[in-house]
Amino acid sequence: MVDDEPDLRTLYELSLLREGYRVETASCVQEAHELLRSCRFDVVISDMRLPDGMGLEILQQLREQQRRERCIVITAYGSAENAVGALRAGAFDYLTKPVDLKQFRQVVASAVQGMGSAAAAAPASADASPILTTGLPEQGHAALDMLVGTSAVMQSVKQRIAKVAKGMAPVLVHGESGTGKELVARALHACSQRAQGPLVAVNCGAIPENLLEAEFFGARKGSYTGATQDRPGYFQAAQGGTLFLDEIGDLPLAMQAKLLRAIQERRIRPLGSTQEEAVDVRIVSATHRDLAADVQAGRFRQDLYYRLNVIEVTLPPLRERRDDLPELCRALLHKLARESGLHEPMLDATSIAQIAQLPLPGNVRELENVLHRAIALGDGGPLRIPAETLAAAAHAPWPPSAPQSRPPAAAAISLTPPPPPPAETVPPAEAGTAVPADLQAWLDEQERAILIRALQDNGFNRTATAARLGISLRQIRYRIERLGIQLPGDAARTEPEH
Repeated sequence: MVDDEPDLRTLYELSLLREGYRVETASCVQEAHELLRSCRFDVVISDMRLPDGMGLEILQQLREQQRRERCIVITAYGSAENAVGALRAGAFDYLTKPVDLKQFRQVVASAVQGMGSAAAAAPASADASPILTTGLPEQGHAALDMLVGTSAVMQSVKQRIAKVAKGMAPVLVHGESGTGKELVARALHACSQRAQGPLVAVNCGAIPENLLEAEFFGARKGSYTGATQDRPGYFQAAQGGTLFLDEIGDLPLAMQAKLLRAIQERRIRPLGSTQEEAVDVRIVSATHRDLAADVQAGRFRQDLYYRLNVIEVTLPPLRERRDDLPELCRALLHKLARESGLHEPMLDATSIAQIAQLPLPGNVRELENVLHRAIALGDGGPLRIPAETLAAAAHAPWPPSAPQSRPPAAAAISLTPPPPPPAETVPPAEAGTAVPADLQAWLDEQERAILIRALQDNGFNRTATAARLGISLRQIRYRIERLGIQLPGDAARTEPEH
């Protein structure tokens, strides 16, 4: 315990001694450094401003030496910038003066919990490949497995979740609709020391504006018409756990101000009450909107944005992780078959090629919808995407005039359809166009350029490229070999044959 005020230092020490902790105290940064050189601790609690420096210097020393101690910082009342800076520097949590002793003991207990199995608090490199699972509870591993995908971008997301889950810093999850933001919130909760506490998920855009305060902070009996008894709010329901605020950007400005104070001071006042209550919750919020742009436009409070966005987790859209499509489809098909009691269809190369044609702007949620429809309309054989779904993806009229002997051409990666004219409408050659001396060599060069461009557009996935060009996988392999096209990672690439 590091504080330069003897009375406060004694008060904190006695409060912790009564809880059964062994406590060492220091009055300045120098004394703290000496104690850290001679002993190992579970938790370091430090005031922000000390006579010979800042409490962040102690935190910095712990990080540089890769020490296991978790650090709690005490900041002055209303000093939001200091609190956010401490969390970004790696502090486990913060308290504001005057410190509520009950809250003080709760935060210390939360920090001490699980320290025996916790790994050293060494910052992980941003491009490290293995997921940091040391010390995670069993439910944490299960929650991370719910985020299906082994692509590099998803491995990075999982590693970031495992790394930041153990602290108390607020997390902002950003991603398009349908990418799985609530799954990230559940994984953050399950990987944290609060996993045994409640996780309360709130859709901020679904609550009527006149009920927001009562829903968030609770209400006393008689505080409004129909309030026949005391009713807890979301903060009370999430006590000791995690409060997930989905679509946080939809909150009106008046409620944003009240939420800011609750997050910053860790205290709430129920509707109709004259007394404040201390709350111990971790805030995880999510949005599909650009909150930084909303701040500039005056639609979102800047101070609340910086309070929520201490740590950001960005979920990639499905179009940026097409390599995960087969694994995602298998997981979704298994789930849908189990829930509906229907037969789980097999995925083959044609199934994957058809799915790869779909732009899927609704991401995983839309993919689940497509697969559900395919199961319901299937005939018990391998999975086939309904023809009308493929036609809609290709921006073609339904029913099509041409026979459906092959999948319609559609963009696999780009959301805009390709512009080449139909084969039967070849434009006349312009006057003065040079006639090639070697027609076959010229045709080969044109075919090679088209193949390379199509492969690049589809991430060098030959199955998706073949479907895009309306040829078989065997045909595209023959053309790649004949034209001498070199693909990245060709030796390691294995794709199923038709």
